[in-house]
Amino acid sequence: MSKRKLKIIPLGGLSEIGKNMMVIEYEDDIIIIDAGLMFPGEDMLGIDLVIPDISYLLERREKIRGIIVTHGHEDHIGGLPYILPQLKVPIYSTRLTQGLISVKLKERKALAGASLEVVPPGGDVTLGKFRVEFFPVCHSIPDSVGLIIYTPVGTIVHSGDFKLDYTPVDNKPTDLSRLAQLGAQGVLLLFSDSTYAELPGYTPSERVVGETLDHIMANAPGRVIVTTFASLVSRIQQVIDSAAKHQRRVFTVGRSISDTVRMALELGYLNAPDGILARLDELHGLPRNKIVFITTGSQGEPTSALVRIANRDHRQLHIIRGDTVILSATPIPGNEALINRTLDNLFKQGAQVLYDKVAKVHVHGHGSQEELKLLLNLVKPKFFMPIHGEYRHLSIHAKLAESIGIPKENTFLLEDGDILEINSQAGRKTGKVSAGNVYVDGLSVGDIGSLVLRNRRMLSRDGIVVVIIAVNKQTGKLVGRPDIVSRGFVDTRESKDMIDESRDLVASALDRSGDRPAEWGFVNTKVRDILNKFYYEQTKRRPMVLPVIVKV
Repeated sequence: MSKRKLKIIPLGGLSEIGKNMMVIEYEDDIIIIDAGLMFPGEDMLGIDLVIPDISYLLERREKIRGIIVTHGHEDHIGGLPYILPQLKVPIYSTRLTQGLISVKLKERKALAGASLEVVPPGGDVTLGKFRVEFFPVCHSIPDSVGLIIYTPVGTIVHSGDFKLDYTPVDNKPTDLSRLAQLGAQGVLLLFSDSTYAELPGYTPSERVVGETLDHIMANAPGRVIVTTFASLVSRIQQVIDSAAKHQRRVFTVGRSISDTVRMALELGYLNAPDGILARLDELHGLPRNKIVFITTGSQGEPTSALVRIANRDHRQLHIIRGDTVILSATPIPGNEALINRTLDNLFKQGAQVLYDKVAKVHVHGHGSQEELKLLLNLVKPKFFMPIHGEYRHLSIHAKLAESIGIPKENTFLLEDGDILEINSQAGRKTGKVSAGNVYVDGLSVGDIGSLVLRNRRMLSRDGIVVVIIAVNKQTGKLVGRPDIVSRGFVDTRESKDMIDESRDLVASALDRSGDRPAEWGFVNTKVRDILNKFYYEQTKRRPMVLPVIVKV
């Protein structure tokens, strides 16, 4: 038995926040946990989103038994529309998660032929040599689960994204008794969420937000606009509850939030009293203090409803003095500047804006240090692997495990692509697979490589110079002086002399090329070399040089 090893390979979600994806492999069976996306960093110019690199899986497609999804947030399901068409395997999730996945797949026209299987919390599914049991956990979205994975070498517990809220909005707390039971029976390995491993104490309960919303709706003189993630169903429920209590009607603004609300109502995850939810065309004639809007845009996304409203660019909605705007979300790292700009624009238009720094309008969905320690104590794993977080979060989580008595050598700090091989006695890192970023830009997935991004960075810093060279079709000789056009490099009028000089340089270099017409590749390289050197000497900048040959 000890010869046979279980392989664990994170393809995303370690050393970063987002694009979570974990591969577990034993002999001829592979299961995948989650397939998320990540929002691009400031340096990823023009990129829409980032998904995991699945080249390791594409080579082993016939071994994959299925993708198991812990909950319906973008960083766990957002990669599916791009990954599923390549892998064509069934997806297992709870009902609400399945609803959110189908909304996502429909948007990208990837729903046809997808096999979406529902497993209820407490249910299980057998995939090859693995049996996977879902157990309920509390997070900021209903129907979130952790996983108990029975493997031939021992039991693995995957916490999913979780916190220990004893009074959650949907009255379904994390199933601690099931975890304690497992801890008593023996757990080989625990994967646990590290997102808020830096925060001491406990994460406050969602109830806090409910009370704040209640207070705001009772006292707001005008309309209330609440902005949150489209998938934050429990927050949407709290808004509906408070609105009903204060006889306000609720309008959803933005396609993704309207789709989610419709789907959650159909599946019974949202409850709205009759007549509370209204269409935008019913706005007319309603007093301002009887109106609540729920919109997207909590991350300052340029095309979202809130940002359009803030920029006075929304067709139906404009800020009126006396409006109260509630931003019920935490900034995803990297989005702070976008959000601050949106907040400033709202303030300028006379809105009262409430966000997490000034009011208790949001609590995050992840456990803080005491909750992480409690989980470790209950599950008592032999081996521990912190997941979901940047490297510092994983390291701090590893220290927490040490503080409650898990030996340092039994904790594995992995990064994306590392291979951990483990059996019932021991585990060690044995290698690495490719696990870089795959960039999604418009309709192209993965065609944008680091070279394209480097070029975009170059263009954004130093601009571009296009050299148009006319040559005689028969002789290959230069016809007239080359023409030079620049964009984003120098002001052509002010730097006319330098541009003229560079035209002469190119002309004299190409005139001396003997009798035979020179190779295009040679001309291309030569023009680039001459101009790169010349422009750097003159301006200490390196614009992108693009030679273009026209045959006449």
